[in-house]
Amino acid sequence: MIEAFGAKVHRSPSDVTEIGRQLAQDPRNWTGSLGIAISEAVEVAATHPDTRYALGSVLNHVLLHQTIIGEEAILQMQMAGDTPTMIVGCTGGGSNFGGLSFPFIREKLAGKISPRIVATEPTSCPSLTRGEYRYDFGDTAGMTPLMKMHTLGHDFIPDPIHAGGLRYHGMSPLVSHMYELGMMEAVAVPQTECFAAAIQFARTEGIVPAPEPTHAIAVAIREALKAKETGEETVILTALCGHGHFDLPAYDQYLRGEMVDEIFSDVRLAEAMSSIPEVSFP
Repeated sequence: MIEAFGAKVHRSPSDVTEIGRQLAQDPRNWTGSLGIAISEAVEVAATHPDTRYALGSVLNHVLLHQTIIGEEAILQMQMAGDTPTMIVGCTGGGSNFGGLSFPFIREKLAGKISPRIVATEPTSCPSLTRGEYRYDFGDTAGMTPLMKMHTLGHDFIPDPIHAGGLRYHGMSPLVSHMYELGMMEAVAVPQTECFAAAIQFARTEGIVPAPEPTHAIAVAIREALKAKETGEETVILTALCGHGHFDLPAYDQYLRGEMVDEIFSDVRLAEAMSSIPEVSFP
């Protein structure tokens, strides 16, 4: 589609940047990641005076702009005459989740509401549930400033799951801070459960969701079934942050029974964490 409008798409890691060529020498990097793509984008912007790069997630100003999602959701809930008892969002870099949840966290801090707030992430890239709260680079090559965030290590290359937007080694500093303060929870979900939830959602709502929000859908279904068993009144709010029309090969793989859940091992975690810079303060 992009090329139909005259642009050229280069798969990352690409051969058009020095960083891309270096990283492509290691076969483990061939599946790419958001961290690698960010490194290449930063290099292009830094070496071309007519080029600017605005990061689409992770950074604080991005989450600030994305809060329009949560602000609109608050108004929509008011129009519906209801209040969420639980808010569920998918997390990769944190912009979608922060955008949805932060306005509700503001209302929670003000004592107006008291919802459970749950971040959902892939079991193969669990930065919140398995990562450490450390200073680390926001990109694979270490070109960005150091940020204090939950991270699996900037060298970590996630398995090639279909939720490309969640394949990121770290988590937004703001989301990480909220998690450390206990203002929210985090859950990791395997992709086969996510696609099962996606099929159920599509057949119920008539919308085929993108792989990223299926993580939130899966947890919303879990919680709805629990409430059904206990009889507890529950109002679950989630955000469908994309459609799956460009992800139909992934649905084909799932429906053929060929999709597998990748295993995130402690060995891989230790490997990636070993490269995180040590930061000390006087």
